[in-house]
Amino acid sequence: MTDLLEKPFPPADDDCCGGGACNPCVWDHYYAERKKWRLQQVELKAAKEQNNPKIDD
Repeated sequence: MTDLLEKPFPPADDDCCGGGACNPCVWDHYYAERKKWRLQQVELKAAKEQNNPKIDD
C-alpha cells in the first residue's frame, strides 16, 4: 500500500517573494503536493465505499 500523504500546508507569507520570477515557485510546489493529496483522498474514499457498500432499504 502507498504511504498516506499528509495534507500540505500553504507556504508562509514570507516564503514567497511575490515577484513571479521563481521557477518553480513555492506555490507551484504546494499546488502539486495538494493535488497528489486530493487524488489520494478520492482513492481512499472509493476504496472505503467499495469495502463497505451501502445497503438500500
